[in-house]
Amino acid sequence: MTTPHTGDATTGPIPLAAPGGTLLGSLQQLRTVLGELDFPLNLSGSGPARAERQAMLAQLDDYVLPRLESVDAPLLAVVGGSTGAGKSTLVNSLLGFPASRSSVIRPTTRAPVLVHHPADTGYFAEIRTAPADQGGAPDPKHQQQAPRRPAPQQQNAQTANPQPAGAQLEKAPARSAPDRAGPGGPAGATAGGRARILPSLARSSFPVELAADAPITALQLIPTEAVPPGLALLDAPDIDSVVESNRALASQLLAAADLWVFVTTAARYADAVPWDFLAGAAARQAAVALVLDRVPPDAVDEVAGHLHAMMAERGLGGSPLFVVPETAPNEQGLLPPPAVQPLKNWLGALAHDAVTRQAVVRQTLSGAVEALSRRARELAGAVDHQQQAVAALGAQVDEVYTVAQQRISQGLADGSLLRTEVLARWQEFLGTGEFMRNLESRIGRIRDRIVSAVTGKPRQAEEVGQALQSGVEQLIAGQAELAADEVARRWQQLPGGASVLAAHPDIARTAPGLLERVSRTVRDWQADVFAMVSDEGKEKRTAARILSYGVNGTGVALMLVTFSQTAGLSGAEIGIAGGTAVLAQRLLEAVFGDQAVRTLVQSARKDLSDRADQILAIDRTRLDTVLTRIGSGPTASSLRGAADDIARQLASSLPAEPTAGTDTGSGAGDRSLLAGIGGGYRPPDRTPAPAPEPQRPRRRWFRRSRSEPGPNAAAPGEGGTGR
Repeated sequence: MTTPHTGDATTGPIPLAAPGGTLLGSLQQLRTVLGELDFPLNLSGSGPARAERQAMLAQLDDYVLPRLESVDAPLLAVVGGSTGAGKSTLVNSLLGFPASRSSVIRPTTRAPVLVHHPADTGYFAEIRTAPADQGGAPDPKHQQQAPRRPAPQQQNAQTANPQPAGAQLEKAPARSAPDRAGPGGPAGATAGGRARILPSLARSSFPVELAADAPITALQLIPTEAVPPGLALLDAPDIDSVVESNRALASQLLAAADLWVFVTTAARYADAVPWDFLAGAAARQAAVALVLDRVPPDAVDEVAGHLHAMMAERGLGGSPLFVVPETAPNEQGLLPPPAVQPLKNWLGALAHDAVTRQAVVRQTLSGAVEALSRRARELAGAVDHQQQAVAALGAQVDEVYTVAQQRISQGLADGSLLRTEVLARWQEFLGTGEFMRNLESRIGRIRDRIVSAVTGKPRQAEEVGQALQSGVEQLIAGQAELAADEVARRWQQLPGGASVLAAHPDIARTAPGLLERVSRTVRDWQADVFAMVSDEGKEKRTAARILSYGVNGTGVALMLVTFSQTAGLSGAEIGIAGGTAVLAQRLLEAVFGDQAVRTLVQSARKDLSDRADQILAIDRTRLDTVLTRIGSGPTASSLRGAADDIARQLASSLPAEPTAGTDTGSGAGDRSLLAGIGGGYRPPDRTPAPAPEPQRPRRRWFRRSRSEPGPNAAAPGEGGTGR
């Protein structure tokens, strides 16, 4: 095994404080914003935005915030992978006993298993307000009904955990007391209110069997000395399980890991689903170790070499790769020790090395925090989309109800209310139709005729007032109903509008009690008109004239003049209505004078218009209330502000720190710190050796001796003349 590095103790804890605030505080602020965030409108991209918000909340709650609050907690290595990759068998073989049940039946429906050293129990057990031996009780929020107690032999195998010699993961000496104690002490758990990893999962000491379609809500804890202090192993469900809740939990557990131990097989290492997960890990700089399982011995270099090349291409070149050859398990379902020894040694070395272990935590944690900041900015775009859609819906409400107000004001002033019924009642009130027919030629005798007409006829005046009231009610209520229908029609055509109408079907109709409110409003207005007539006639001479005509008759005349513009009439109605208005105005002028009549008419008309606007405002309140509720969540700027604050705090709170004894790299994204521990697979060097250079013939530099024949010398007996 690799010799452990001994580092300076000051390099271990991750500083939480930075100038001007804390990283923990900034992340808690982001948690608050995300908790209040909602995407109520069904827009394009709303579904992924909701899922992203939920995933960010889960990672904050399950990992980032608990890890920052307990930076000295053991390194959590989550063993994940595809269906049938052999995760549970690998975990059991590393431990030397069957702690996590494996099965050929898929999916295996059980609670995931977390194996840790007994000294680290306080980091993972139920939250307590005091150590258990001091009377502390589990937090009721995290209580779970006690699972079925296993049989004695199963309990002995999974809780007592008798181990053969050498079965530990390179067990290291126990840490010092402060390092070993959990938050709140060895026997307690998270005293002082500190969060724990994966708080949404209840804790159990025994296996938890679940129905086939039941979601997993528990985590089985197994303390054992087969795991060294400072390290915990968690066997996660399949990332590609046919059960959706299992897949979601697998993603949740991997997001809460300090270290991914990702298991794949020689037959499935190139599948798309595992690489989607690994791409996410690479993007957020999570520490990853890959295990290639069930590799035929004669194909190790071919398969593992290809996987190693794929890792380098996809940003995981510095992650260690471990190869487990294909071999048959023993009767306990365990692989032979040599098959898992390289991975066991590597995990043991990591548990020994506090500096490297802290660097791994720093790498994964800083990568997760940086990714949260980036994801928050991206999520702000979806919030902008929601706010723009809400603004568009609100603009349609404003436009439609503005048009309704204009139509009511026009209807009150253009004479359209002085139609058949009102005219007939007015004629009855005056006495004869002949008077109306000869009105224009006999206008100089109006006052005398009106005096004789109105005196003693309060009932006829009331009938005219009722006819006017009915016309005004129909005008206001009709425009309110048209406005409600028009808003619903427009919203159906706008992004998000149909989902709002589906969630609040009542807002497509006018508010309950509209007709009663309109009727009461018009009656109150008429009463105010009569009161105006009485108040204006306080002077003795005017009062005498009003008394001679009757307060109701004078008030009805004022109402007629209020609606006297005849732009909305045609044909004979114009002449009759115009004559009616002239007759009424002459009556009022005889009583109050010209200027007073103009003032009274303007005041009465404005008062009625304001009351009609109030009716519409009350009716549209149902729409405004829904839009206000939809748009009342956090704004995109608040989400971007939280993301920017996290980025600033991250730069100050998580600097790259030097480590003693090893080079862990200069940044959180440097994966060489894991490979530096050693023990992983290394592909053979297939670079061909360079060809040897051709040797030149050696040049003879020394002088030839006399006795040595030259190159052209004749052999003995050849070419000689002889003497």
